Amino acid sequence: MIHKRLSAEENKVIVAFEIPGTVWAERINLVGDFNGWDRENLPFRHNQRDNWYVELELEKGHEYRFRYLIDGDYWGYDWHADKHAPGEDGSCDSIVIAEVLAGD
Repeated sequence: MIHKRLSAEENKVIVAFEIPGTVWAERINLVGDFNGWDRENLPFRHNQRDNWYVELELEKGHEYRFRYLIDGDYWGYDWHADKHAPGEDGSCDSIVIAEVLAGD
């Protein structure tokens, strides 16, 4: 699940990515074009509800492709993302749009 809220910084949106704690993994990383597809620098942590959780601040109005990397070798997708598109490797990329709409 993806949650969005306005940042205190102008033209930025805080985007929180949450994966149910029932997903068994040693580690999960958020990987996308917002971090140069770096497989290590955005690790998920467990939140108070024991779900996997990570958030970052993104430029408002931009679209970002991403995937979840589970235990370093399994790519996961967020089927609740704003959009989806074929990735360079022929599989699917999830896309988040950094905008906050009424009701978000």
